[in-house]
Amino acid sequence: MLSLLLRSSASKLRLRPATISCNSDPLPTLRNYSSTATGLYGFRHLNSPKGFQRFVDDAIERSGELVEFISGMPSSAEIIKAMDEISNTVCCVVDSAELCRHTHPNREFVEEANKASMRINEYLHYLNTNHTLFDAVRKAEQEGHLLTKEAQRAAHYLRVDFERGGIHLPAEKLDRVNQLNIKISQLCREFSENIIIDPGTVDIFPASRMPQSLHHLLKPIYRSRSTISRESLGHRDAMKEKGFRIPTDPNTLSSVLQWASDDEVRKLAYMKGNSVPHANLGVLDNLIATRHELAQIMGYRSYAEFTVKPNMSSSPKVVISFLQELSKMVRPSADEEFNKIKAFKREKCGQTDGDLEPWDEAYYTAMMKSSAYDFDSSIVVSYFSLPQCISGLKVLVESLFGATFHNVPMAPGESWHPDVLKMSLHHPEEGDLGYLYLDLYSRNDKYPGCAHFAIKGGRSVSETEYQLPVVALVCNFSSSCNSSTVRLNHWELETLFHEFGHALHSLLSRTDYQHFSGTRVVLDLAETPSNLFEYYAWDYRVLKTFAKHYSTGEIIPEKLVHSMQGARKMFAATDLQRQVFYAAVDQTLFGELPTPPTSSIVEDLKREYTSWKHVEGTNWQARFNHLLNYGAGYYSYLYAKCFAATIWQKLCQEDPLSLTTGTALRTKFLQHGGAKEPDDLLNGLVGDGILRDCNGGLVPDITCLCNEMKFEKS
Repeated sequence: MLSLLLRSSASKLRLRPATISCNSDPLPTLRNYSSTATGLYGFRHLNSPKGFQRFVDDAIERSGELVEFISGMPSSAEIIKAMDEISNTVCCVVDSAELCRHTHPNREFVEEANKASMRINEYLHYLNTNHTLFDAVRKAEQEGHLLTKEAQRAAHYLRVDFERGGIHLPAEKLDRVNQLNIKISQLCREFSENIIIDPGTVDIFPASRMPQSLHHLLKPIYRSRSTISRESLGHRDAMKEKGFRIPTDPNTLSSVLQWASDDEVRKLAYMKGNSVPHANLGVLDNLIATRHELAQIMGYRSYAEFTVKPNMSSSPKVVISFLQELSKMVRPSADEEFNKIKAFKREKCGQTDGDLEPWDEAYYTAMMKSSAYDFDSSIVVSYFSLPQCISGLKVLVESLFGATFHNVPMAPGESWHPDVLKMSLHHPEEGDLGYLYLDLYSRNDKYPGCAHFAIKGGRSVSETEYQLPVVALVCNFSSSCNSSTVRLNHWELETLFHEFGHALHSLLSRTDYQHFSGTRVVLDLAETPSNLFEYYAWDYRVLKTFAKHYSTGEIIPEKLVHSMQGARKMFAATDLQRQVFYAAVDQTLFGELPTPPTSSIVEDLKREYTSWKHVEGTNWQARFNHLLNYGAGYYSYLYAKCFAATIWQKLCQEDPLSLTTGTALRTKFLQHGGAKEPDDLLNGLVGDGILRDCNGGLVPDITCLCNEMKFEKS
């Protein structure tokens, strides 16, 4: 398993990295991995694509030295510190390669990053099944000589992670576990690549069927006018009929479903976008079977049970109970919203009995929101120029934490694209706290979504020196020749704030061990800061500090924000129901091995958990990439939604920008990363009433979420 030296964490599917030197203890001398010589992300080896080979070589060599040091059974503290340095050394390579693979415009860099990723992952399997390391960690835990609670916790979780990697198994089974883990990595990579390779397309004729506002997303195409005689056309170009090719990648599909008035266009786009890539159906079946076999070798009934055991939920039974509770709570309101949309469609179409189809939802709900609250989304966009939104992030950190972001010039070779910015987070008393790269614009062959990528994690080097965290925030906002003219819709602003919550979790973390740095927490806690910071994107007291009209400088009107908030709440039950459905699909697919095709399972669950019909022939799960790194863990988004609602109402809502609020968030939660038990962090932040016991696990208290959404608790 990769869990020993790469504790997975959350930031929209990213692994957390770390790098730091240990020169205060008598460990083997550490080479300087980021000296004054520069390369990609500040790593000296990465000044050329081939540098990834040397980067891996050095990481393996350094790790080997540390393994040899540990084999001599030094003191418990030295063992844990050396283990953390191995983790740190390897994570630097893994996370740098991961960021490069998803964002670098140079294919040679991407290919070398792919090779590096495969090589270092294979080496990780060797480390995670190394009995010398396991025996040393077990000795450190059992001796009881570790002086700090964090060191004791590190020893405990290192030992547990070793065991979850199968180190206690007979050699034959351990070999099989390693084979299965490598196969899982390959299947996940294949699934992701298929999504990029085959986004699907739909050809629409004539071009007039597509609204002007969508033309920039589409490719013009032409076909012969076979029904018109050559004699009747005076010009050769008139023989060609213009149309558009719609790429059905998620972003374009979302826009088409919201703005195309032609029912047939929306249907065709929906069907295609939810049916590709077809190859992933086989990949997913293989992934499910492989993970199931792995879990059974490890002594679990299902991969879901294997995944959730270390989390607060502790068992699939607890997760399913929580999902069913939310489903029952949300169903009446979601059914009511469904019926309102159906009635609105019938009114607009002059029908008395027309059905409501899944491709109707975005189109008619957008129309209903605009009608009910009298606002135009194009007006909203005018207040969110990207530079102003970045200013909003700066306002947040200064108000909450007394810190400031400063632009930092990059050394030659450090950046991967001219659009990338680098900022330092600086505190007037503490100095620099960490570094943030911003890669915000869309471009070809770039990771298609938004994500927080860690590059280095924080860790104590000595009593006087701390390795500062370094992270990258990656988005795909529509680019422009002039960055000052780029404007975000509010959903994009909310996404920016969500990812920024992950970034702050990393940047403000101050753990002794990188093993616990930032978002390296249990899975069902990791999304909490990101969900909390979404609230800041909706609060007028926050928005008025930076949201200004791009041409007049007018501050966003409070009335407009209230309209946005009202529109957001109109179909909140439908949105929540969808998330419960996603989590149920994820939990079921990786539950005790299901026998029907995945499409049948999805169809049955959609009927059980939502108010909407399943469309025959669609395979939505074929590009649900959360099934990869979040396999059996998607429910954590719902845990986070509940936790964030409670934290917002109990701590932040009264004065969201106060230093008192920020100090509590930082000192009681963010700075601890995964170094404390998650329930201790949550209860310490807001007191009782955020967690409940349930069948031997912990689930969120849903009272605050119910209050916010005006649901009645069952």
